[in-house]
Amino acid sequence: MNNHDIIASAENYYQTSPLNYISDEAAISPEYIGMKIFDSPIFAFGAADDEIYSELKSPEIIGEHFLTPTEFLPGAKSVISFFIPYTQRIRSSNALDYKWPSNEWMHGRIEGQAFGKALSVYIHDLLADAGYRSLVPLLDKRLKVGTEGNHFTSNWSERHVAFACGLGTFGLSKGIITKKGTCGRLGSVITELELQSSGRPYKETYEYCKMCGTCITHCPVHAITEEGKKNPPCSKFLDAVMKKHTPRYGCGKCQVNVPCESSIATI
Repeated sequence: MNNHDIIASAENYYQTSPLNYISDEAAISPEYIGMKIFDSPIFAFGAADDEIYSELKSPEIIGEHFLTPTEFLPGAKSVISFFIPYTQRIRSSNALDYKWPSNEWMHGRIEGQAFGKALSVYIHDLLADAGYRSLVPLLDKRLKVGTEGNHFTSNWSERHVAFACGLGTFGLSKGIITKKGTCGRLGSVITELELQSSGRPYKETYEYCKMCGTCITHCPVHAITEEGKKNPPCSKFLDAVMKKHTPRYGCGKCQVNVPCESSIATI
């Protein structure tokens, strides 16, 4: 089994899974029944023992609580990172105003997250069936997510892992900008199978961000400045959305109608 086998199998799952469409039961209203959530995923592969993972333990980045791939899975050889971009319908709907997330976007956040987890499990099972121990950090019982001081943090970061694997760089809003843009969801799988590394086609943390500041103007609670994104205002807004739309939440205003929405910005 190699990189191509994994990508081809994942693409087939993407093409055939009913989870990539809003079901009758999940739809907020009938107009969303059958709505497609994601376009085709993209992948990047990295070495599980890449020195960058030790660097993420720095308090300036994530912190000592971050678990490296080999700490999650001793003997791991590779990390698989993927990005699944939202469809045009979801992206466009969320750019109609910058006060509250669209219903389409909240479907993408909740049902889309469920699809992302299912795709991770599918890749995990594919590897397991081939005889390779693998692990989905997002679903592992050791995953810890919470806040420390004013910062939201976790012992596994899909964004930092995507950067490490070569999938994309950070943007001013702290999202990852890939060749298919920043508007979508990330996932990852750790495996003992040794796969060819994609390499990082960039050198700087924000290399794909043009620092145009468009995302700053779109944030409904002014959580983004030229210095980056501040967590407390963002988290409080998400709490407000949850209160208004329970059990749904989301925002994504900094990801839509921006130069990096669906590609690496060229401006």
